[in-house]
Amino acid sequence: MSRETARRVLEIEAEAIRELIPRLDERFDRAVDALFQCRGRVVATGMGKSGIIAQKISATLASTGTPSLFLHPGEAIHGDLGRFVTGDLLLAVSNSGDTEEILTLASWAKRLSSPLVALTGNPRSPLAQAADVHLDVSIRAEACPLGLAPTASTTAALAMGDALGMALLERRGFTVEDFAVLHPGGRLAKKLLRVEDLMHTGDDIPHVLPTTVMKEVLFEMTRKRLGLTTVTEADGTLLGVISDGDLRRQMERHGYALLDKPAAECMTREPVLVGRRELATLALALLEARKITALLVTDTGGRIEGVLHLHDLWKTEMI
Repeated sequence: MSRETARRVLEIEAEAIRELIPRLDERFDRAVDALFQCRGRVVATGMGKSGIIAQKISATLASTGTPSLFLHPGEAIHGDLGRFVTGDLLLAVSNSGDTEEILTLASWAKRLSSPLVALTGNPRSPLAQAADVHLDVSIRAEACPLGLAPTASTTAALAMGDALGMALLERRGFTVEDFAVLHPGGRLAKKLLRVEDLMHTGDDIPHVLPTTVMKEVLFEMTRKRLGLTTVTEADGTLLGVISDGDLRRQMERHGYALLDKPAAECMTREPVLVGRRELATLALALLEARKITALLVTDTGGRIEGVLHLHDLWKTEMI
């Protein structure tokens, strides 16, 4: 019985979302335009469960480049109206469209000549009629067996809010880089780290000349502790790399005579490279696929810019 109830709930809510698709007409475009042109903040509001949905919509907008905050309509009309100022846009969510506190807040927005975008379940409601742009999020029925608890109605409003947010994201040309700036903490930020954020640069890069004897190569590798050294021209142009693995193989072949050989005779001439702007997660996948511990970064002229080591990814807890 419980699974049957769950299946019915999901079917009703899925249908509520599907029925929004034919309603994506010029009014949706106007809503996106209004949000895009807002030079203040998008102030989202709603009462009860609709208020929770408004908070989520506001959070989505704020995290994707549109300044936004949530204003509780009850608190607004009891002293917090000053939080809504000229230049802001009011985004109101109300299934009934006739919640008194929201209508009062909508009147305040009109006094400030601020745009009003409303998501309601009743196109003939006072809020829908007062709105500059109204988006119809009405449903056939709630998924609640009693027909009382907001279920399908809040799902529909949330889905429409997400649609607005993603359309606005594209309209702004919001990029992965922009997203990373607004999400500096947590696991999400780690997924957005670039190679250049983690790589060793400058004097931390181990490097020798092609004429450097292997005895000195060993010293350089020991000093820099990255398990390799780059082999470069005097101007930094990358010629190859010598790794711990290369050392073992060369030692097996030449014995102690290896110590007097030049780096050019022992290096790997085609090291694995990665771009400095590449996502660190993709660099990790490359390291795992090639079964190596480090990647080299060069500029457009082929000069060494950095070294990304597997340990650098461990420190970020990406592994």
